[in-house]
Amino acid sequence: MTIYDDFSHRIRTAQAPLRLRGGGTKDWYGQALNGEPLDTRVNSGIISYEPTELVITARCGTPLAEIEALLAQHKQMLAFEPPRYVGSTIGGVVASALSGPRRAAAGAVRDFVLGAVLMDGRGEVLRFGGQVMKNVAGYDVSRLLAGSLGTLGLILEVSLKVLPVPLREASLGFEMSEIDALTRLNEWAGQPLPISASCWHQGVLTLRLSGADAAVEAAQRRLGGQVLADGEAALFWASLRDQTHGYFSGGSLWRMSVPSHASAIILRGEQLIEWGGAQRWLKVEDDAADSVERALAIRRTVAAAGGHATLFRGGDKSVGVFHPLAPAVAKIHDRLKQSFDPAGIFNPGRMYAN
Repeated sequence: MTIYDDFSHRIRTAQAPLRLRGGGTKDWYGQALNGEPLDTRVNSGIISYEPTELVITARCGTPLAEIEALLAQHKQMLAFEPPRYVGSTIGGVVASALSGPRRAAAGAVRDFVLGAVLMDGRGEVLRFGGQVMKNVAGYDVSRLLAGSLGTLGLILEVSLKVLPVPLREASLGFEMSEIDALTRLNEWAGQPLPISASCWHQGVLTLRLSGADAAVEAAQRRLGGQVLADGEAALFWASLRDQTHGYFSGGSLWRMSVPSHASAIILRGEQLIEWGGAQRWLKVEDDAADSVERALAIRRTVAAAGGHATLFRGGDKSVGVFHPLAPAVAKIHDRLKQSFDPAGIFNPGRMYAN
């Protein structure tokens, strides 16, 4: 029997829900963890990699570190910069759809998913998409797996588009207020500048420029600011990507997704702004006495700004980790779940409480 036969047998004979789990590095993310663990790490290995085609295909349990090490040998990368939690697998990278600082410039996880092999709730193997962008058969289904947190099925294999590492990078720092930073970021977004990442925190706006030597040097001259040493800059962006920056420790962490042009969001707590203003983090002190009221206030404020708020880490999950779905969208979610997992055995309650 192959490992896929083993998976299929486990799924078809399951008497209770299954919790699809790779390295377990994101067990804290989402709602409750329910079901008997099904370890995906036994399904590991890079199936194919064509540097000239900018495509890599790997089994779900393949460590992210293994994939990135191979790409680095060819000066290529996963441009959406997934957090490198120790033990992360590529299946978990896709299922969680968490992206790093380069996301605003390069795109989200789903934008790089070319194809996937999925095992559904009946134990059947389904193939979607392909290994090249022009193969669009089932492409949208492949993208649906990004951020599904294992609720639609077991991702067996995934094909991802990769990109070359930029020839040159430089980081600049500017002291300015939150309002000024948001204004500048939106002005710069409409100009031909090679900005690949941005972060405002505690009165300092930091930019990363990426591209050809001439483009980066021209942007540096145009923007000014304080140039960060290469080593310092690399550590800074890595700390944001991997969420090891001091900001991410302590308290409850909310991730707010809003239009980049939205003005400052006035909420009690410490904020950090990324993605040109489109992603705003809010750290609040844990306080069980008013956690529900605070959560509702955060969501009302963010919704008024045209966005939504996720309780990323910590806090009272009884308020719901993810922003409540509109009724029409909730129906679509239910139909998708029913189609792929009619018995409801995959990660029940992981995204929304049942």
